[in-house]
Amino acid sequence: MNSLILGAATRVLVALLLLFSVYMLLRGHNQPGGGFIGGLIAAIGFALYAIAQGTAAARAALRIDPRDLGLIGLALALLAGLSAALFGDPLFTGQWWFLGGDSGGGGDGGDGGDKGLPLSSVLVFDIGVYLVVVGAVLTLVFALEEEI
Repeated sequence: MNSLILGAATRVLVALLLLFSVYMLLRGHNQPGGGFIGGLIAAIGFALYAIAQGTAAARAALRIDPRDLGLIGLALALLAGLSAALFGDPLFTGQWWFLGGDSGGGGDGGDGGDKGLPLSSVLVFDIGVYLVVVGAVLTLVFALEEEI
């Protein structure tokens, strides 16, 4: 499609959709959202870009084949689920790691010190789901768009 207005608006909309999809991914652990809905929003952004600019331009903007993106996400989600077995817990049990912070007690006296930035296997699993959804949806969308 060669619409100047759609082409210009798409650039802004795709950026906003991708930013919103990351927001939904990160807030989904404690509130509604997460990897699935964030992945759908990101896929909508790339699908809109494919409609406005063409599939070749959308594939170039994605920079990785959607099938490979889905496989990477599946491997990441599987590794996050299996990480609990390393600590003797049942599969898919959430594991927490703390980056930075002071290792000693004290701090402000209440909680035994600053533990640092908490990272969890649940977030890694959500990122894997995000990538799987983006890869699967874009594989279908690009295949349908290229047939038309």
